[in-house]
Amino acid sequence: MRLTRRFWFEEIAISSQSLILGIDTCGPSGSVALARLSEGDVEILAQTELAGRTYSATLVTAIAELLIQARTSLSVLHAMVVVNGPGSFTGVRVGLSAVKGLAEAGSIGVVPVSRLEVLADLAELPCAALDAHRNEVFLRLAEPGDQARELLAGREELIPISPAPTRIAVCDDSAAALLASVWPAAAQVRTAPPTAADALKLCAPRIAAKTFADVALLDGHYLRRSDAEIFGEPGAPPRPR
Repeated sequence: MRLTRRFWFEEIAISSQSLILGIDTCGPSGSVALARLSEGDVEILAQTELAGRTYSATLVTAIAELLIQARTSLSVLHAMVVVNGPGSFTGVRVGLSAVKGLAEAGSIGVVPVSRLEVLADLAELPCAALDAHRNEVFLRLAEPGDQARELLAGREELIPISPAPTRIAVCDDSAAALLASVWPAAAQVRTAPPTAADALKLCAPRIAAKTFADVALLDGHYLRRSDAEIFGEPGAPPRPR
């Protein structure tokens, strides 16, 4: 088990009313970031990278170490941003559980955001796709009126979509390969995988506007059911070994 940490704190006083924490445990790797919000601008102070499949064991420790390095504490956080999916079912649950516990203990406002929205924002495009495994993608499509919809799609669901996106953001090879086979004319804009720091930058206006979620109702943005739900239903075929 190994964490990669990057700290670049400045020797400056940090206002307790401006610190915001970001958490993303939805992808193959995750991250926790700390930033300062000032007049709508976000300054990333530090980011800790989390190895995949270790979130339940490393997330809370990583948050604590990040706050210690910043010489601050949970009680002075102004808000938190949590990437609540789509992605790994276990990863989403671990991240949400941690955020709910921290938010209730510290009375901290929470802004949830879709990982697809963060990816699309990175590429400055309305459409984005992430690998969902099982030869499927999590897909974000532009809708009229600057709206967007998100869905889980395999080849059979992708083919009928018309018009197909002309440009789409991707950050992994599996999603890129599936989209290229179905929409060969669509230009793919490759970006780095989105991080907690990216989520903080995107959600700064929502934090400033205090557009916080009801923590009691906060849930994962899964776009599909878990394996336990699929294979645990009465009459469902046994899961292949």
